[in-house]
Amino acid sequence: MGFELDDIAFAFAGRPVLDGVSLALEGGRFHGIVGPNGCGKTTLVDLLCRYRRPLRGAIRLGGRRLPDWPRRQLAREIALVPQNFYINFPFTVRDVVMMGRHPYIPRFGSPSAHDVETVERVLAEAGVAGMAGRLVTELSGGERQRVVFARALAQDTPVLVLDEATSNLDVGHAVRLLGLAADQVRHQGRTAIGVFQDLNQAAAWCDRLVFMRDGRVAAAGPTADVLTPETIESVFGVRARVFFEPFSNALQVAFRSQDA
Repeated sequence: MGFELDDIAFAFAGRPVLDGVSLALEGGRFHGIVGPNGCGKTTLVDLLCRYRRPLRGAIRLGGRRLPDWPRRQLAREIALVPQNFYINFPFTVRDVVMMGRHPYIPRFGSPSAHDVETVERVLAEAGVAGMAGRLVTELSGGERQRVVFARALAQDTPVLVLDEATSNLDVGHAVRLLGLAADQVRHQGRTAIGVFQDLNQAAAWCDRLVFMRDGRVAAAGPTADVLTPETIESVFGVRARVFFEPFSNALQVAFRSQDA
């Protein structure tokens, strides 16, 4: 299940945020979206999840225009891990993860045995089973982020969208959760689309990268093709060296100090 974007434009209060974005986000791949602050990365994923509507252009999911998907059906296709997650009610961690099953539970119905089994499995996979009975309002920011990641995994959708989903996590939990997402892409044919601030993290997990600058696509393609010193300097304005790191089995980036 993949996306096609054709000449997308969007603006906030008349200020252009995206302009002329055309992309093919192929299904069964892990796509990384990178670029400077304010270049339109989060707005782009909001449009993919239909939280916002473009001012111009068309977005298709699986060949079908996004507005033509019923909301409940779309919730069975796309799960989002937002960069900020706020909840003021004292739900338990297990309750929050069960929210990922709501698209499958009939109105006024109760979770099925399959729903319960899915939630228990995801709690263990995401490493949050030990705090399943704790109130989410009492968790740290990083713990809460792991819970919302688990909620998205419990949603069990063909598409997983990660909007800086590991920005509050330590390296151990970030590796674990990104590894879960990458494993689903490799072995279950799912599609993952992640917004990253860390180029090395994006390079380690994503097989496709989209570089954005000033609301436009500056470069897009296989990571090995577009992650170059030239692209990095053009998009971020910094000098860099790109090299293959055998230990991580991935391309990595080293940066030169402005004074060097």
